[in-house]
Amino acid sequence: MSKPLIGAFPVLPTIFDSTGQIDEAGLKRVLDYVIHAGAAGIVFPGLASEYDCLTQEERLHLTAKIGEWNQGRVHFIVGASSLTPEDSARFALAGARAGASAAMIMTPHAYAHDLKEMAAFYEQVGAQTSLPLMLQNAPAPMGIGLSLEHVASIMSEVPAITYVKEEAAPSGQRISRLAELTHGELSGILGGAGGRYLIDELSRGAVGSMPACEITEIHAAIIKHFLAGEEKIARDLFERSLPLLNVQANFRWRLTKEVLRRRGLIESTYTRAKGPSLDAYDLKEVDALLARIKDLTGIS
Repeated sequence: MSKPLIGAFPVLPTIFDSTGQIDEAGLKRVLDYVIHAGAAGIVFPGLASEYDCLTQEERLHLTAKIGEWNQGRVHFIVGASSLTPEDSARFALAGARAGASAAMIMTPHAYAHDLKEMAAFYEQVGAQTSLPLMLQNAPAPMGIGLSLEHVASIMSEVPAITYVKEEAAPSGQRISRLAELTHGELSGILGGAGGRYLIDELSRGAVGSMPACEITEIHAAIIKHFLAGEEKIARDLFERSLPLLNVQANFRWRLTKEVLRRRGLIESTYTRAKGPSLDAYDLKEVDALLARIKDLTGIS
């Protein structure tokens, strides 16, 4: 797609049935919901997709299916993070075949202390695909949490990197500083961290965000109103959604899937990734928080 990457780009979760097998029908329903809710694009697979719990074959198959289901309706950013440049290039190429607009990649932990090896990693991937690359700078332990000077240095060595997803804390300050260090050479910087700092990130020049997908209509509306100069509306929406995002920060995939289940989009909230489960008190809190934004989401 020729349109720039601006707006809400929710990360699609991988949907499983109650036995842990991939539920393609559920994933397609989630994708359609995200697009109809106003997203500028979709991201798969990312951290919120439990990508490190998928086999290579599952990733490649679902990348192809998402391209088939999307049919070019919105941007598709393919997650191509892996341990080797060969595998990352393989995932990026699969994304290109599926119509992706860019490939998002985290620097492997093995290169955490070697800036030259980091740059070489991205250079090798970029040489094997025509897709623009997006460097995902996630905090430890999920990512490395690169210094901004290192991000700028890698960019200067690898022209294929045209976007950065910056979600190391404090993300707002880091987005401002990264824009200064790169002298406007980036096509855009996007935030993440579940959308919990969205207003600050937009205020500092982010062109959008990659949150989880359970309240896409709210994230899309926040960004739309903010970029249109309607900051009060954007802030009101942000403040109303933030309590649920705080729960999502603790329970990650499980909260996302619980909300998607309540939307009637998926049948099972099964996750392969480890982490705490929602107990009866948590579910009661989710009831209360969803009730307060029912007029925005339609979730009963």
